[in-house]
Amino acid sequence: MLGRCMRPLERCLGWRGDGLLWHMELKPHASGDYSIAVVQANSSLEDQSQVFTSPSATYVGVYDGHGGPEASRFINNRLFSHMHKLVSEEGGLSAEVIKKAFDATEEEFLQLVKQSWMKRPQIASVGSCCLVGAIADDILYVANLGDSRAVLGRRAPEGKRKPVIAERLSTDHNVGVEEVRKEVEALHPDDSHIVVYSRGVWRIKGIIQVSRSIGDVYLKKPEFNRNPLFQHFGSPIPLKRPVMTAEPSIQIRKLRPQDMFLIFASDGLWEQLSDEAAVDIVFKNPRSGIAKRLVRAALHEAAKKREMRYDDIKRIEKGVRRHFHDDITVIVIYLDQHRGPRSSRFKEHGAVDCTSAPVDIYSLNSDEADDPVNTIT
Repeated sequence: MLGRCMRPLERCLGWRGDGLLWHMELKPHASGDYSIAVVQANSSLEDQSQVFTSPSATYVGVYDGHGGPEASRFINNRLFSHMHKLVSEEGGLSAEVIKKAFDATEEEFLQLVKQSWMKRPQIASVGSCCLVGAIADDILYVANLGDSRAVLGRRAPEGKRKPVIAERLSTDHNVGVEEVRKEVEALHPDDSHIVVYSRGVWRIKGIIQVSRSIGDVYLKKPEFNRNPLFQHFGSPIPLKRPVMTAEPSIQIRKLRPQDMFLIFASDGLWEQLSDEAAVDIVFKNPRSGIAKRLVRAALHEAAKKREMRYDDIKRIEKGVRRHFHDDITVIVIYLDQHRGPRSSRFKEHGAVDCTSAPVDIYSLNSDEADDPVNTIT
């Protein structure tokens, strides 16, 4: 069953997106329903995403790559496998299981880089944010590296002005956030240039905005950065120690009757919409196609910033389109039935399923999913 996560959904069902936008309107899981949508802006889609459902657990993954698609595709192929194996070995889901799955994925990607970087030195500079949600026994775990984000929509108490409250459940590991910037500076007291303002934003060593990721090996392993091969490939910077980490932030929450839905999304969404705006859209609209509705709302905002129409944005080709907005991935998970009859019917049915968004929306090229970067030999 996990093998179905390794291939784009259109292979099995023949679904195709419209242009650069792909979506899945609604599918059931043990706690309710879920919806996925992805829009591609980069020449190669760097966002990857998946949802695994079973009678006992639901896993959600959003992986926002940078420097190329290799790391996000690798995580899409390996992380859930590690989680399942560890859950079986350790007798259930826990924060420690999730952390070990992240560690195992990071270590495997490091081994892949070591094996292939002499021929492909660029792979040492590829990385990915990693956002995971896991629900089991009415407990929600949210783990993340980077600046993808999970936001909860919960029903407000009676008498409040707004009927729904947006509650952020993840930490943005982005040095644009003052608290994160100070955290990185405190870890490197002997480096006055560990975070610098470059090209309009704060960046670690003038290069990268996120402080945690899978991959980005050349910023974690100084030996790669010092190697003449990589110095020839890129712009070397002197490193005394790692300037990034793969240590996830993990939040644990007992699901409550007022918890209505979760939005998991790459930062492409949050660059355009606030937490509150996204939650309001989900609350006020029908479930079917809700993730696509959020993506389109973000595209409308991106168009408005450039004094363009939404239809104008849709006509821009991939690659060029990255100058107007990022890849955007959205997964909406409804929770308001996690104690209701739908949960019981799902468990009785015994369904196990895994849905992955296409590897590349523009080409929907099935061969890309079989790239050697996705396997360890």
